[in-house]
Amino acid sequence: MLLLGSDFMAQNFDAQYRSAAQSASRKIAGVLPEKLHDEVQSLQQNIRFVSAGMMDGTPEATMLQQLRRAIIEHTTVRFHYHTRHSSDGKGEENTRDADPYGLAYVRNTWNMMGYCHMRKDIRTFRLDRIEQLELLAKTFQRPPDFKMQTRPLQERGTITVKVVFANEVVRWVREARSYYTVAEEDTPDGLLVTLKIRQEGEILQWLLSWGRHVRVLEPASLRQQLVEEAEAMMKNHREDGNHKGTPLP
Repeated sequence: MLLLGSDFMAQNFDAQYRSAAQSASRKIAGVLPEKLHDEVQSLQQNIRFVSAGMMDGTPEATMLQQLRRAIIEHTTVRFHYHTRHSSDGKGEENTRDADPYGLAYVRNTWNMMGYCHMRKDIRTFRLDRIEQLELLAKTFQRPPDFKMQTRPLQERGTITVKVVFANEVVRWVREARSYYTVAEEDTPDGLLVTLKIRQEGEILQWLLSWGRHVRVLEPASLRQQLVEEAEAMMKNHREDGNHKGTPLP
């Protein structure tokens, strides 16, 4: 298991940790009995961890190294953050100061969890939305009761969304679950999915991707947003006398 884990770390962490993982792997393999060594080698050849690819030379790789240092040394960081869904439904960029508590690798994306000075609460930040990261000359104390595994559920928000998916797409919905899903229930009408979100824009595109196979039960405001988006899409694609036969740019 350690050798298989080192393969995963070698693929998905930065160059320094990849080198450490490969070194550890060689040392462990070097002391295994011959029979066990052959079994492990066979497993390594037949089990593959597939990720988005190496990060060598990317800004994200550099940030990983900086954030590891900040976590270990309890150093506050500052960065520009791009928010896709803001309170007014539009993306925005702002400067944040945060105390980094930990790193989480979720769906091929690194996330930093920590205390956001602007929001006055613990938040999760995607590294691919961070720019101009810097370590400040300021330290912090990580709360002794902070638990990494509990944060994602707590951050999903307080708005409850209930939607029903048609039976013919239930298998595919389960294969591509939204991050914000908290419960699922099979019903005669289809799969009833409950989600917890902070802003309706967080799941709007995901719901639109299911087309006519999804029906929003609540809240009514989200249902109205879907109607407006569908009408706007129809307008974009409807041919009229002036544009008939002209391809969209």
